[in-house]
Amino acid sequence: MFSRILVPIAREGWPFIAIFAVATAVLATVHGLLGLLGLVLTLWCAYFFRDPPRVTPTRDGLVISPADGVVEMIAEVPPPAELGLETSPAMRVSVFMDVFDCHVNRAPISGRVKRLVYVPGKFLNAALDKASEVNERQIVELEAAGDKSVVFVQIAGLVARRIVCRLGEGQTVQTGERFGLIRFGSRVDVYLPLGVQPLVAIGQRCVSGETVLADLHAVEGARTGEVR
Repeated sequence: MFSRILVPIAREGWPFIAIFAVATAVLATVHGLLGLLGLVLTLWCAYFFRDPPRVTPTRDGLVISPADGVVEMIAEVPPPAELGLETSPAMRVSVFMDVFDCHVNRAPISGRVKRLVYVPGKFLNAALDKASEVNERQIVELEAAGDKSVVFVQIAGLVARRIVCRLGEGQTVQTGERFGLIRFGSRVDVYLPLGVQPLVAIGQRCVSGETVLADLHAVEGARTGEVR
């Protein structure tokens, strides 16, 4: 039971937790209520940087959600212009993370990191469609089996001010492997290969490293969903 409550903390979070804890101690000397507020914020900070283990489906061809959050948009759009790829539209699945979601990002599919492109930019609300073009972002092109490429993009949001990506070009990663995080609210876009349809619906909640976004080998059409 305790293993489900006391989950590991991402290493990037410890400095922030320490800062919150010190601030809490200082506030507590000023007033008890301020100390209580600081304690709540410190606990939230630890909760934000949680890094729970996930059970990742490992069948060949599955594209797994790289982030916890809600599918805000599914749209047929060209891939990021910064990659210089063909402009043929592909399906883009956008998963939005709020400040209560786990922000550790995981590789959506196994493969080799073909290219990394960092793009400085603004910090608009990540739920906006234009955030994929104007916000600060880290673009990753991953070459999967069968020479198919899956592109995913970490996008900073309104509160987010730091994208962490530990990948390097030429590196091989496994589906569900941790590769980075975005601090304090953000979004991850996944661009599926041409002709591949998403297996999630707008409004659906995804779990990083577990929820299947698409299947490169499937032939079924796009799914729809409704609140029940």
